[in-house]
Amino acid sequence: MEVLYRTLELDECDRIREVDASQYIGRAWRNVDGYRQLVEINYQDTDFPNGFEDHLSNLKNTIRSGGIVLGAFFKERLVGFCSVNNTVFGDYYKYVLLDQLFISNELRNKGIGKKLFFMAAKMAKNKGAEKFYICAGSSEETIAFYFAIGCEETKVIDQDLYQTDTRDYQLEFDFMKL
Repeated sequence: MEVLYRTLELDECDRIREVDASQYIGRAWRNVDGYRQLVEINYQDTDFPNGFEDHLSNLKNTIRSGGIVLGAFFKERLVGFCSVNNTVFGDYYKYVLLDQLFISNELRNKGIGKKLFFMAAKMAKNKGAEKFYICAGSSEETIAFYFAIGCEETKVIDQDLYQTDTRDYQLEFDFMKL
């Protein structure tokens, strides 16, 4: 399967509609009685979490502010994208937020997400960041993906990001692993 990876331009952002962001979530990580556990939720998410317009707006803002936005194309269709905000934050580490990473439903588990992730990580490292900060959706599959590529629970939780969705799994990826 020949996939083309490249930077997405501002005038291409609407193409994220080509990505089938739907996902069936059988189990998700939740805080139950003070402990993180996998719980059955049996939920079909038919579109981008928080809606298409929210993700489109965030993507455009990332490009306008000098962040990293990469796309994966298969047969001229956008099948995945990744965005990294430009703002460096953190008192102990130089974090950048891995804001979005989506792969079309039918092309998941083919290495596209991994390729986009590591391309973006190398670019962020070259810009002076030390780690990704990731507010990952809590589905079992999403968290398994991030752990499989070397992410860990964050050592320092950013409270502002945590409060945007307390169900998210706060992760980090150290660029020293590259």
